Amino acid sequence: MTEDGADLRNCLFCRIVSGELPATIVYEDEQTVAFLDHRPLFHGHTLLVPRVHVETLGELPVSLVGPFFETAQLLSVAVQAGLDAEGTFVAMNNRVSQSVPHLHVHVVPRRKKDGLKGFFWPRTKYKNEDEMLAVKKLIAAAVEKIKSQ
Repeated sequence: MTEDGADLRNCLFCRIVSGELPATIVYEDEQTVAFLDHRPLFHGHTLLVPRVHVETLGELPVSLVGPFFETAQLLSVAVQAGLDAEGTFVAMNNRVSQSVPHLHVHVVPRRKKDGLKGFFWPRTKYKNEDEMLAVKKLIAAAVEKIKSQ
């Protein structure tokens, strides 16, 4: 339970962060965990969450804002580089359209004419776990390369 009485056992992302539920993790550090969305807009669609349970950006402790967005910045570069994309779309919802009530940032690889228009986005699926793991390896390798520079 959190101070406000929220039951973290019911939070999907808290269960992923704790290791209770499996996820295809592409990056983690002391404050954050990033994993592939299981219903991605495009392959490589990554979700970044803080390890602490907060529902919105406004609830994120000020001391974590910098590290959280430094990781978002790292992932925006790594997803683009790892997947040879032309850019990335980085987004966050606060309550409205937030499918899981745990702060998360979407980092989505983009290419010109990829079909993503407005806010009506088709979702896709990975063919199998091997395809998902191959995408994970590309992003994780790009993170390591960027961090070592």
